[in-house]
Amino acid sequence: MNPTNSTPNINDLFQSAHNDGALSAAAMQALNVTDIGLQIQAGLGTPVDDVMASEVVLVTLMPDDSGSIRFAGNSAVVRAGHNTVLDALLTSPQQEQILIHNRYLNGHVLYPYCPVTQAVRMDSQNYDPSQGTPLYEQTVVLLGTVLAKTQEFIDNGVPARSVTLIISDGADCHSRRTAAKDVKVIVDDMLRSENHIVAAMGIDDGDTDFHQVFREMGIRDEWILTPGNSQTDIRQAFALFSQSAVRASQSAGSFSQTSLGGFGT
Repeated sequence: MNPTNSTPNINDLFQSAHNDGALSAAAMQALNVTDIGLQIQAGLGTPVDDVMASEVVLVTLMPDDSGSIRFAGNSAVVRAGHNTVLDALLTSPQQEQILIHNRYLNGHVLYPYCPVTQAVRMDSQNYDPSQGTPLYEQTVVLLGTVLAKTQEFIDNGVPARSVTLIISDGADCHSRRTAAKDVKVIVDDMLRSENHIVAAMGIDDGDTDFHQVFREMGIRDEWILTPGNSQTDIRQAFALFSQSAVRASQSAGSFSQTSLGGFGT
């Protein structure tokens, strides 16, 4: 257990997850990337001791901030979609046991794990998509953050579950050190524990087979959304995720049922 108010050591958290059987040697290796610990640390946010809930649900979002989002005219609808998720969670009776974290696809942390009431809404000042698509590399950072935060709670005797959404409107073209298979070994471990939902949204770019891209990353078909490149389709996809996140936060039983059913439940 971590001493009160100390900064958790990422390697210790991963080692603890490995000792618990929640993280395989292959996933440990995939997470053993230079500088990844500092990136993960930036997302951990609210210390366990500041959370009064007897169990927690971690909701984690990775909006695409690549230039193609802006070129396709989708900046506003992605911002609105994120804010729709916040609004849905704010109405949940379980709001006090939910922590939420937003890390953009190119690594900018809009806010680390915090209560939903403290989350920053996306607007034109803090979201101006203009970068690349390091999909695999940043997904490893994102999922590493989910795993570290989950383990931080578990090590302190608090059951934790997670719901994660990865958003992209294109295939990976900027990861230098990470491949789809590296993401997959981490996702496989997360799904095996039955405490995590990993979902993905591929916004149609007229070219990418998102089912194939996300399947290679280990994400199950029932948790893949492939909206068309229209504001209505994207808005509906975010609404579906919002509903799933709220359902998953209601109880361990709801989480299990939602996890198995995907977006169809």
